[in-house]
Amino acid sequence: MEPLLHDLLSGLLDLSPRREKTLARQLTDQLRALITGGRLKAGQKLPSSRTLARALGISRNTVVQAVGQLEAEGYLAISRSRRPVVGDSIASATLPSGRDTRTHPTFRLSSWAQHLPGAAWPPAYHGRPRPFQPGLADEREFPRQIWSRCLRHAALRAPRPAERVPNDRALQRALLKHLADHRGVRAQPCQIIILPTAQAGIALVAKILTRAGDTAWIESPGYGGAFAALRAAGANVVGIPVDTDGLRLAARGHVPRIIFVTPSHQYPTGCLMPIGRRLDLLQFASRAGSAIVEDDYDSEFHYDGRPVAALAGLDPSARVFYLGTFSKVMTADIRVGYLVVPETLVEIFELAQRNLGLLVDMTTQAALEEFIKRGAYSSHIRRMTRLYRSRRDRLVQALTSEAGRHLSLDVPAGGMQLLVRCRPSVDDVKLSQRLGDAGVFTRPLSEMLYHRSSQRGLFLGFGAWNDAEIDAGARILGTHFRV
Repeated sequence: MEPLLHDLLSGLLDLSPRREKTLARQLTDQLRALITGGRLKAGQKLPSSRTLARALGISRNTVVQAVGQLEAEGYLAISRSRRPVVGDSIASATLPSGRDTRTHPTFRLSSWAQHLPGAAWPPAYHGRPRPFQPGLADEREFPRQIWSRCLRHAALRAPRPAERVPNDRALQRALLKHLADHRGVRAQPCQIIILPTAQAGIALVAKILTRAGDTAWIESPGYGGAFAALRAAGANVVGIPVDTDGLRLAARGHVPRIIFVTPSHQYPTGCLMPIGRRLDLLQFASRAGSAIVEDDYDSEFHYDGRPVAALAGLDPSARVFYLGTFSKVMTADIRVGYLVVPETLVEIFELAQRNLGLLVDMTTQAALEEFIKRGAYSSHIRRMTRLYRSRRDRLVQALTSEAGRHLSLDVPAGGMQLLVRCRPSVDDVKLSQRLGDAGVFTRPLSEMLYHRSSQRGLFLGFGAWNDAEIDAGARILGTHFRV
């Protein structure tokens, strides 16, 4: 509080020689009000009389007179050669039980804000990450020395202000080459929008393409971040059930403006949408005039069979918005996502990106470009693919051993997490809470359902946890399932 009292106390005081009260009386009354109102706390030191007089543009004698009066009333304590201090007894008496008794203003919340508490998004995990918190890469395995060199080089060659652009051209080129080689994405470098998070990409598409009352489809069970972003944009969000091949296309009442899908590893079941259904989805979107948001959140990690090309590489009508993130491959603290948009919309998306301030600092973008170009990105993906596959198999084996009779597993062909299914009679929300108390973090399946369903289960991440941690977590989970 010292900087506040020295620099800002004068801003809290309003003295004028034109008023009926003397300047000394005005200063006395206003300092007393700051103390009784809790703005000045017990034990706080006020500036010296000389400093305060200079800041307020009044005589030092005026300040001395006001401070002397407040000392006499017990609001201030003054010892020789020391600055005035707010008295303990007066300040504590104005705030019973340590609570501020002043009335607080009320504000009218938007309908979106009113719905936030019931959105179950984003999930809250308290304390340090523990098995089996979903969505986390193993930061212990990340090549931090290489990354730190990339950051250092990027900082040293920072572009001049006139050369700075929201989306680093070199990163766009390097990232597009990676996406074209590994995911079959067809685009121009300028179509890649670099964003602070993948969630920002969903929100950006929703804001630009959705009007209040438009229908949007999401998978059910599905990704809560998509539900939150689309509803915030005013869309009527409809959950479309998924089967073992992903989102089920069927006759619906309203044509969707946006269709959000996770075809490479459906979130949360992990199923892979086969090529036939992918083509059906693209044809449907073309006929209906719908935009498709393809979230390829952890498709770099594929274990069984051959991966299918991304929708963005199969789409001749350019209706797909391809969404990806670096945080799943690298570490969660590298919060950078990207969005590949149709070429005709690049200008409006860049304008909206700047308007909303959805920008990534140039040093991080340049470091990412170097990390990709020197081969560290692909090398890390290859190494982690082998490691995550072994951890997936380890978790499946451990869960089967500990609680195989009480659950079934949706074993994914890739990714970093899997779904454990329970009997419909199980309250998966309460089960998840009990497991959290025991040190195992999960997400209940029922919170990811956007249509009526009796499905119950738990969503578990395995990427960030070693074998010993997986075994220990499985034992705790098995204990709770056997109760």
